Amino acid sequence: MATIPMDIVNDIFLRLPAKTLVRCRTLSKPCYHLINDPDFIESHLHRVLQTGDHLMILLRGALRLYTVDLDSLDSVSDVEHPMKRGGPTEVFGSSNGLIGLSNSPTDLAVFNPSTRQIHRLPPSSIDLPDGSSTRGYVFYGFGYDSVSDDYKVVRMVQFKIDSDDELGCSFPYEVKVFSLKKNSWKRIESVLTASIRLLFYFYYHLLYRRGYGVLAGNSLHWVLPRRPGLIAFNLIVRFDLALEEFGIVRFPEAVANGNVDIQMDIAVLDGCLCLMCNYDQNYVDVWMMKEYNVRSSWTKVFTVQKPKSVKSFAYMRPLVYSKDKDKVLLELNNTKLVWFDIESKKMSTLRIKDCPSSYSAEVVVSSLVLGCKGDLENIKYRKEQEAKEAREAKMMQNTKRRDDFLSKGFKLVL
Repeated sequence: MATIPMDIVNDIFLRLPAKTLVRCRTLSKPCYHLINDPDFIESHLHRVLQTGDHLMILLRGALRLYTVDLDSLDSVSDVEHPMKRGGPTEVFGSSNGLIGLSNSPTDLAVFNPSTRQIHRLPPSSIDLPDGSSTRGYVFYGFGYDSVSDDYKVVRMVQFKIDSDDELGCSFPYEVKVFSLKKNSWKRIESVLTASIRLLFYFYYHLLYRRGYGVLAGNSLHWVLPRRPGLIAFNLIVRFDLALEEFGIVRFPEAVANGNVDIQMDIAVLDGCLCLMCNYDQNYVDVWMMKEYNVRSSWTKVFTVQKPKSVKSFAYMRPLVYSKDKDKVLLELNNTKLVWFDIESKKMSTLRIKDCPSSYSAEVVVSSLVLGCKGDLENIKYRKEQEAKEAREAKMMQNTKRRDDFLSKGFKLVL
């Protein structure tokens, strides 16, 4: 490597996946410093986002996490992470190669599955307000705030006071935001509007995945469907990561004024907020907001009919376009991934060798965000282990030298 100019090495390294770059750090000190350089990490991420290279599918099984390269489905890797406690670890969002992990509302982390580096969030207690008897639902969101160049975690907690208040109108709420840059939590004191308060009540009507915020337009989103006699309009609740304020995004007029019983969900596709409208599990219309927070920009991009091969069509979510944009990868019922041809409307199953039978999926880019150094606890542990191994190696070397000396310097006489 010493004979290759570093500008050429830089260009080569920019084209490699993060997993390979982690190993390349051992080639030389210049390579080590280059790969750990913040400017290189940013350039590598920018290229991955622009080209769509080195995409991974993160699979969450019953108790474990797995990754598989989208371009090479022959090898599924078990994701080892320090959050494992013998029970399920939730994945509540991904952004720029990082994912949010949760064991409980006070045991959270930001994790890079490519480099296996983790940043544990400092615990933030949940204090029951006066008169509250129990903690209700907890909603999470994770995303990159491009305005402040920061990664943030949003945690919304509902408390119960009056057991007879089924609508939750008198429920108090706690909203906190964690800043990775500051490594601290901040309580959001702004008053929630009535529509946003009802978000917690409508959790009864939502799949568990809808409790996790969807990132688009520098905001996190949760879907709030219309209910007769309670809310007149379909809404999407948004939390602006830069302003740290709540707001709403209106559904397409054709949907908002249409069938009340449509099952709705949201996702992000090609960086745009998407809305999935499921009609009696027979077909799903997918709408895309092509200009963020502009209601008139909602466009129906494709319709997916229920496949004959599935008994239920309760859940469908688009994950990513193919590179030529003529297909889209869909997740069906947390058990199946299929490529959907937008023109022919045909589906082809994405077969992943040795994957769990039931899983949820996230598409994650390969990046070096968080660097290759890990959090302070991991650094301290690794240094202690390295020092211990070095001491043991030195002791073994000294023992060998002594044995060699004794064997050469003395002869045993009987």
